[in-house]
Parts: sequence; C-alpha cells; structure tokens
Amino acid sequence: MTAHTIFDASGRKQDRSSQTSPENGIDSVRPKRSARGSAALLGPAPAAISAPAPTPLRRVNRFPIGPASRAFMKRFYPEATQDDWNDWRWQSRHRIRSAAELERIFKLSDDERTAAANHTGSLPVGITPYYASLMGLEDPMEPLRRTHIMVGQEFLKMPGEEDDPLGEDHDMATPGLVHRYPDRVLFLTTGFCATYCRYCTRSRMVGNAGGEYHFSTAEWEKALEYIEAHTEIRDVLLSGGDPLSIGDDKLDYLLGRLRKIKHVEFVRIGTKIPVVLPQRVTRDLIRVLKKHHPLWMSLHFTHPAEFTPEVTEATARLADAGIPLGSQTVLLKDINDDVGVMKNLMHGLLMRRVRPYYLYQCDPITGSAHFRTSVDKGVEIIRGLRGHTTGYAIPTFVIDAPGGGGKIPVNPDYILGRDGDELVLTNYENGRYRYPDPDGAVGADKPLDLPAAAE
Repeated sequence: MTAHTIFDASGRKQDRSSQTSPENGIDSVRPKRSARGSAALLGPAPAAISAPAPTPLRRVNRFPIGPASRAFMKRFYPEATQDDWNDWRWQSRHRIRSAAELERIFKLSDDERTAAANHTGSLPVGITPYYASLMGLEDPMEPLRRTHIMVGQEFLKMPGEEDDPLGEDHDMATPGLVHRYPDRVLFLTTGFCATYCRYCTRSRMVGNAGGEYHFSTAEWEKALEYIEAHTEIRDVLLSGGDPLSIGDDKLDYLLGRLRKIKHVEFVRIGTKIPVVLPQRVTRDLIRVLKKHHPLWMSLHFTHPAEFTPEVTEATARLADAGIPLGSQTVLLKDINDDVGVMKNLMHGLLMRRVRPYYLYQCDPITGSAHFRTSVDKGVEIIRGLRGHTTGYAIPTFVIDAPGGGGKIPVNPDYILGRDGDELVLTNYENGRYRYPDPDGAVGADKPLDLPAAAE
C-alpha cells in the first residue's frame, strides 16, 4: 500500500493511501488523516485576533461536455452532476460492464444479446458512459458500437487466427516486458483498459482479473531491472492494457524510475484513454507527464465520430505540455475502410495536433475475421490519400507480421519498371515519369512495355 497525494473530482487536495485493485485496474482509495492544514499557508494569525478557519481553495477540473454527452447523461445517469461526469474515476466506476447494463442503454440485436450473455474470461464488455454517449443506441451497425459490443462471430476461430498472433509471449524477457527489436522494449504495465475494443491484439490478457497474466509493481521491478541491465535499450514503449489508467502517483513513479536509467533516451506511451475517457487528462496528470520529457504518445483513434469537444480539449492539453502526439488506427471492415472516412479522420487528427503515424492491418486475433479487410483495401486507401491531401495526413500502412516478425510497411507500388538508365514511375494521377538513375537496379525485375508516346 502506498501513501500519496491526489486531488478529488472537485480539485480538493487529499492525503490518501491506495492499493491497485486487480479487479478493476484503478486505485481504490481510503481517506487518511493528515496534520496538514490550509492555515499553514497563511502563517500564524495575530495574537489579538481569533481567526476563523480559512475556506479550502477549490481547483475545479474544468472540462467541456459536448451536446451528445450532455443529453446522454441526462437520460441514463440523471443522478450524476457535471463534476461527476468530468471525474475520470466516476467514469471508470460507472463503465457499462454487463449484459444487463448494455440492455438498459442499447437496443440490442439478438446476436449482441446472446453474445454478451455467453461471454466469459478476458476481454469483457467495458464502455465508459462518455464513450457510450457517442454510439448509436439503436443501430447495431454504427461504427463505434460495432467496435465495443460483442457479436457471435467473436466465438468463431478462422484459419490463421491465434490468441497471440504477434508472438509476444515468445519474446517476453520478463513477465510483461517484450524485447523483440534490438534497441527497444514493449513494457506491458497493466491489464486494465477504460474500454475494451473487440479486435484487441491482447484480448488474451486484458480485463481478466485472476487470469493467466498478472500485472503488479513487483513485476514492474523485474522489468526495470532487466532494462537497467541491458544498455542497448534506448526506447521504452509503455502499453498494456492502458498505462493512463494507472493513478498519477504510480505513473509518476514508473516514469521516474525509467528516467533514472541513463541509457533510456525516451519513453513512449500507447493509449486510447484520451479518446474514450478524455476526462483522465487532468491538469495534475499533465504536471506528472511534463516532468519526464522527452515523452511521446501514440493515441488510438478509429473514426471521425470520436472528434468531440472533450477529445479536442484532451489533445490540446497534451500537445501544450510539449508531448508529440501520433495516431495509430486499425483498419476495420465496414467501420473505417473507406477513403472518405479515412481522409476525414486524418484531417481531424492534424487539426488536433496529432500526426497520423500508423494504419494497421487488423491482426488475426482469434474471432476477428468480421473486422478484417483484405490487404488490398489498405493499399487502396493509401493510394486514395497520396497526392489528394497533405503528406502529413498519410500514415504508414503496416502489417504486424504474425509470429513476431515486426511491422512491415505495405505501400502502393509506383515503380513501373526500368528503361536502361531510367526508372519509370507513375504518380497519383497515373501519369508516367522517367527519372535518370544510371547506377540503380530498382525496377529491373519488372517487364516494361510503355510506348514512348504514352509518357
């Protein structure tokens, strides 16, 4: 149990003791008596004056509430105050976690209802009230809803699918620490997420308290000792679960321990919380993060419907704190596998100071066939972006190779072939161009049959 100082939903400073709950992944807190008082900030009162106790200063966590969320809150959580709704711990405690809760809020299809009732084990249903407010309540095909409410196809294992398709367990140097690339490691800090995406690569380990995978500060220490002992590691990616679900003090401790390792040059955090629980990006969290630069963050965006006033506020706070923001988007069938939808998503990211980074081919996780597109579709989308919008808006389309092969870029092929010392290329308009390349060999393996008049 660790004593620390936190701020409650209204911003009042409190001394508390916390212990991470293995069931919900967030700090459960109990008040702790403190001898500290506000009077100490004012100095002693004059002897002749009997001074009343000063009123404690309140620091309000001001956060916008978009119209969709406000209407949803009034309809389904009428007892909640604005301060409740903007308290990330309240959002975490009130996540939709059962078939009964889903039924209370959504008009479920027979398929959704049966799948939710039959689900056991890891990757349970878990949706914050905020994120649920963005979903179609009556339409099972609404994009955000499809990513978070289970259906019967999740129980079907198709050829090529695996529980651990990327071979992370094979490359674990210590529990929770994956060392695959020479100079960097993946540090799995927790098994808790604010929401559970149905296509999750780590569906085998998240949201399953008491399951095969365990996350604790004792496991953190083993991972930290390994990083300290391996001086070739210069880059640490914190993931999980979601690292921003960890309380401020524990996250501060972990980042501080990494910062003390001299050969660790920078730290990255992979998170979806600014998208599904933007209220977590409090001023106190920002103060913690700013202490540990250079710090980078990869945000998991899926669809333009996620661009709300709340998300805009969260990304602004992170960007203003000097944290470079990149996006990671999974290509999903009938959700974002459209050039127009993807262009709107990438443009919206840039407007919020988030640089599109990766577009992932959906990993062949068990039960994910209904989410996966062909690889051709990803190439088509990149071709539809290249030349039709700024290069800043074009992510790298990658396949994370099954079995632990790492990320492999897959791009449209703009090389038509070679004509002697010239490389023949095509552009986004299918024009043909020659580039002088007398010492090159690229394109030599491609048969070239291009009439000169056509160039």
